[in-house]
Amino acid sequence: MRATAPATEQTAADISRIEGYLLLQAERGEAEAQAEAFAARMPWLTTGQRDEVVRLYTADRMALTRRVLHGLTERCVQLREEYTARYLQLRRRVLAQATLVLLLSVALVSGAFFLARLP
Repeated sequence: MRATAPATEQTAADISRIEGYLLLQAERGEAEAQAEAFAARMPWLTTGQRDEVVRLYTADRMALTRRVLHGLTERCVQLREEYTARYLQLRRRVLAQATLVLLLSVALVSGAFFLARLP
């Protein structure tokens, strides 16, 4: 049994959300590991201070990640709009040229047929 188009689109969207969640968790893990390494370079910190440094570093890194991803998303939307507009322009141009070639071909064949029928 084949899946319908809306079901397939929903499945693809669900997979994308799961993938995004997993990537975000991997980024969070990497941010926390780097925060731990950063805090380890400051052995004079108390446990509470160390935990706060790790928390703040991780939060800052995740905020940066969100800003970067938001910027990339906006740029992808812009590029899609630009490429769509360019594609439509090229498509119109090719269609116009094909129509012109077809009309010229019809005119030449008609002209040749007309000339061939003259005495």
